[in-house]
Amino acid sequence: MSQELEPLTWRVTREQITDYAEASGDHNPIHLDEDAARAAGLPGVIAHGMLGMAQLANFVVAYAGDHRRLRRLRCRFAGMILPGDTITFTGHVAGEEAGLIRLELEAANQKGERVLTKALAEVAAA
Repeated sequence: MSQELEPLTWRVTREQITDYAEASGDHNPIHLDEDAARAAGLPGVIAHGMLGMAQLANFVVAYAGDHRRLRRLRCRFAGMILPGDTITFTGHVAGEEAGLIRLELEAANQKGERVLTKALAEVAAA
């Protein structure tokens, strides 16, 4: 059972990063201030890892059709997500057991660099 999921793209904006900082309470300067991010050795402001994971959850919910079916979600933060990036989420159905559909997922930027890896989701079968 290897069904490919319809890919989903996400265009990352500074406004989304700022809004996520406000909603999450994570005001680390590397997410909000270009000078602070560069002083930390980064190319500039970067998105919160959990913002990327939230978008991964949106990808899974698009497949599942209902957020209440999502039972488990995990991933490895493998690369920086920058404002202006276009992230493409891909995945496939890896199996089904005990009423749960297992999805193997990943996310890559426009350069083909994987930013989320070893991602796994489990959704309740319909």
